[in-house]
Amino acid sequence: MTINMINAENFKKAFFSGAYNLSNRKEYINELNVFPVPDGDTGTNMTLTIMAAVNEINNLNDPTMDAIASAVSFGALRGARGNSGVILSQLFRGFSKEVKGKESLSAIDLSEGFQHAVETAYHAVMKPKEGTILTVAKGMAHKAKDIITLNPEIDIISFLDEVIEYGDKVLLNTPELLPVLKEAGVVDSGGMGLMTFFKGVSSSLKGEDITLSENDSLAVKESQPKVEKNAIGSGNDNISTADITYGYCTEYIILLDKPLTDKEVEDFKNYLLEIGDSVVCVADEELVKVHVHTDHPGLAFERGLQHGQLTSMKVDNMREEHRERVVLASQVEEARKNEKSTNDSVEEEYKEYGFIQVGAGEGITEIFKELGTSYVISGGQTMNPSTEDILDAINHVKARNIFVFPNNKNIILAANQAASICTDKQILVVPSKTIPEGISAMIAFSEDLDAKENLDEMINTMDQVKSGEVTFSIRDTSIDGKTIRKDDIMGISEEGIESVGNDIKEVTKELIKTMVDDESGLITLYYGDKIAEDEAELLVKELEETYTDLEVELHFGGQPLFYYLVSVE
Repeated sequence: MTINMINAENFKKAFFSGAYNLSNRKEYINELNVFPVPDGDTGTNMTLTIMAAVNEINNLNDPTMDAIASAVSFGALRGARGNSGVILSQLFRGFSKEVKGKESLSAIDLSEGFQHAVETAYHAVMKPKEGTILTVAKGMAHKAKDIITLNPEIDIISFLDEVIEYGDKVLLNTPELLPVLKEAGVVDSGGMGLMTFFKGVSSSLKGEDITLSENDSLAVKESQPKVEKNAIGSGNDNISTADITYGYCTEYIILLDKPLTDKEVEDFKNYLLEIGDSVVCVADEELVKVHVHTDHPGLAFERGLQHGQLTSMKVDNMREEHRERVVLASQVEEARKNEKSTNDSVEEEYKEYGFIQVGAGEGITEIFKELGTSYVISGGQTMNPSTEDILDAINHVKARNIFVFPNNKNIILAANQAASICTDKQILVVPSKTIPEGISAMIAFSEDLDAKENLDEMINTMDQVKSGEVTFSIRDTSIDGKTIRKDDIMGISEEGIESVGNDIKEVTKELIKTMVDDESGLITLYYGDKIAEDEAELLVKELEETYTDLEVELHFGGQPLFYYLVSVE
């Protein structure tokens, strides 16, 4: 079987087949993760990222090559979760830019798309690490270029077979580039996810489309992280319909004819403000995402058509949707006024500073709020928020300068990606890798410093914090020279797995022992939803007896899956 050109229909089917293959095998890919902790695993993150692109394609009325490429780029960019998902979205973004403007694709076009994809992905990662999905993608791109150089007339099936065969070889070599993979006896999970996608693409082009498993489809829908909407700021759900100035929530995406200048974007926003409020206008080189509350949706659509085609158009009658809630919402608002609560009103004016934290657990959320956090995105280790989730939070915070605290190393890339997309506010990503770092950085904020000075001070403060966590193993593995069995209790510091055992308290004490040094002055424990308060207090008492010169603090975190979060300062 030979194919010399791929048209839009073939391209769409092949992309879906690759996405479904990845989704169907996501649990297998998850099992390749080296660290045996319960978290937002690679297969899950890559699946959620690619399914966001699938959803965008499904919304197209006219799936031309250009429209599909834009939908893939837009959907994956905003749906990206975790480092693997962000890198995958950047690969798609680079490839999509290369194929735009073409009605069909040859092997040469695919090869050029691969080159652009890898360049874009490497550019997006500050410190690229070899032995990862990036290495596999780069190897495939190099092989694609070599194939075309030797045989520019090669058919697409043969071309992909050779590229995929070479990609598998690069994937098998990843343990030689990352010792931690070799110790665990696995290949890189992100690289495996990429190869799984391409094998689904190849299968479709050979006439064997991969279909989506029903259970996996449901899992994708049900595992979306929820945004914690505080009672302050515009994230509050309990608003009265009496406050709705304009009746129609209008949303759409513009597939740009050409990139907008900064002035054109500003003029566009000003026009939307003339006909409505609650304006969100996020623009990049190819797309503009528009949200506005207005009484004239048609005018908003007409203005958008001046810059390109419209897609994903949606109009909701807010007054009709909320009619049954008017009385209740008014009563709630009146009660708030009477109680003079700190959360009793919606701040209409833009503040100078806003703060977004990522975290899970009732206690952790409450701590963030007490420190002045404007918005808490529920998620973290167990479910990495997407770029879109972070953008939504940014849009809800009415501030000119917004600090974003990812509080997990696997969310920093998505936060940076969201910051690069947002154009109407200054977004400063504080590269916090843990909840304790996010808390310490937040405490370090000072009204006397400007935004950049505060960012520097927050980063300096985080450097003084040692973070640890106590959780359980979800699989058998060997790492950091330790043999670990499923359900073992693990104490993990920033250096790796420090203690393993069957007793939560003893493992926690052993972890803290590795974290405390002569410069330590404070130990802070945040106990999770599976730890009783008296149990946590007993641990604190023993720590106070052991470390008589140190202060020990205890807070309810309520975080799932992690018995304790620990910080030593």
